[in-house]
Amino acid sequence: MQRKAYVSGAAVLLAAVLAGCTGGSGVGSSAPDSKGGDTGTTAPVAQPGKYRTLPEACGAVDHDTLDTLLPGIQEMTDETLQEKAYAGEATLTYDTDRRDGCDWKVASTAATDHLFVDFERVVSYDNTVSDEEKAGELYGTRQSGADLPEPAASASESAPASGGATPSPSGGASGSPSSGASGSAGGNGSGSGAPSAPSATASPSQTPADLQPRVLDDLGDEAFLDDKLNTGSSTAQQRTVTVVFRTSNVIVTIEYSEQPTSSTDTPDSEEMQDRAQKLARKLASRLND
Repeated sequence: MQRKAYVSGAAVLLAAVLAGCTGGSGVGSSAPDSKGGDTGTTAPVAQPGKYRTLPEACGAVDHDTLDTLLPGIQEMTDETLQEKAYAGEATLTYDTDRRDGCDWKVASTAATDHLFVDFERVVSYDNTVSDEEKAGELYGTRQSGADLPEPAASASESAPASGGATPSPSGGASGSPSSGASGSAGGNGSGSGAPSAPSATASPSQTPADLQPRVLDDLGDEAFLDDKLNTGSSTAQQRTVTVVFRTSNVIVTIEYSEQPTSSTDTPDSEEMQDRAQKLARKLASRLND
């Protein structure tokens, strides 16, 4: 008589367990993409930034530029001290490919000038955010912190709504007795009806609009300029002009300050802004070399 194969209950249980471990869709199996998505696919990785290294900050500003920003250097008679002034002082950093800065501070007979230059290469550790996007976020935070004034309203935005005064046949405005018909008091005396010259809109003590803190349109991918005059001290007033610009994943900061020797002098805003912006353009060009 033929014997029937006999399989114990333990063997059946073991076979079932092994089948569950080797099956393609058992409970507890997971997709390779830990961030979610379709099984078998991976999330796209954002592109790295354009820049992988940084210029040496203390060597990024040439001697001619330093002579202009720090006039006291040319007044030095000791060559050793002069070379030390040109060299600047590097700021503490642990990775010069990520951040590098330099300080220069020189006194002259007229003022003490200070220049600070900082290069920062931004790296994103989020695979979905590129280095450039991360740098843009960081730059935006710094621009917001500068508290730049809102852009002035355009002429069309500030014009009165329709329904205002309408021109009269004589060239004046109907319903506005102060608009100056020919021969009226306070006119030019010519009787021709020509409009008088516009009056000044800002007092001499106000900063002209083109010198106020503002966004710069012709520097890097985005840039802004800040200008602060310290008037709270009893000593000479100190002006600090700051230019910050971003090029791809690198943010460059320039701080240029001047404090006159005489307490009655005030640093010239236009001159300092012009010097700082010229340096910024040179540094932007240096990054692209």
